[in-house]
Amino acid sequence: MSRTRVKICGMTNMDEVSHAVAAGVDALGFIFAEKSPRFIDPERAREIIATLPPFVDAVGVFVNEEPERLQEIVQFCGLTMIQLHGTESPEYCSQFQQRVVKAFQVGPDMAAEVLTPYEDVVSGFLLDTFHKDMPGGTGQTFDWSIVQKLQPAKPLILAGGLGVDNVGQAVAEVQPFAVDINSAIETEPGRKDPELITRLFEVLSS
Repeated sequence: MSRTRVKICGMTNMDEVSHAVAAGVDALGFIFAEKSPRFIDPERAREIIATLPPFVDAVGVFVNEEPERLQEIVQFCGLTMIQLHGTESPEYCSQFQQRVVKAFQVGPDMAAEVLTPYEDVVSGFLLDTFHKDMPGGTGQTFDWSIVQKLQPAKPLILAGGLGVDNVGQAVAEVQPFAVDINSAIETEPGRKDPELITRLFEVLSS
């Protein structure tokens, strides 16, 4: 079985990005939703992304952004992937040249039919914890057994409150293609703890 890929989201700091790259991260997320406490200005994101080595994806995270504005940011920053956390339709997802990951908030009543219309237009599904006021970054886990009934047809990225203490169990139970780590390794929104980054990869490699 291949190893679980790791994306760390909500990056805002060059030193923390460098530490994550050195630790072995596969992808880094940059949040362009202005209401997010982890929002990063495109100018700053461009500076950081320009330093990334080959084979580390730069993922732009958007919430119901105007397509033209989204494409401008993608080109300006050099993003290699798009992650959508709003109510974007399959038609919306299909209009970009870059790979698209569509995020869904998982509640106890979520049905597999919600994912089906997106299967032909996205590269993967990110499953996060449902919160009525937040599109992501809740710091809370959801009932991972729900994933079994969803049986997504595209690679699954597991998110929602994952950190050093529970990521090993999450990978063992869900066996996702990748995990998306954010608030559980922070000292404050947008600032990652280098020690927790190191420990995260130690857990995943053990």
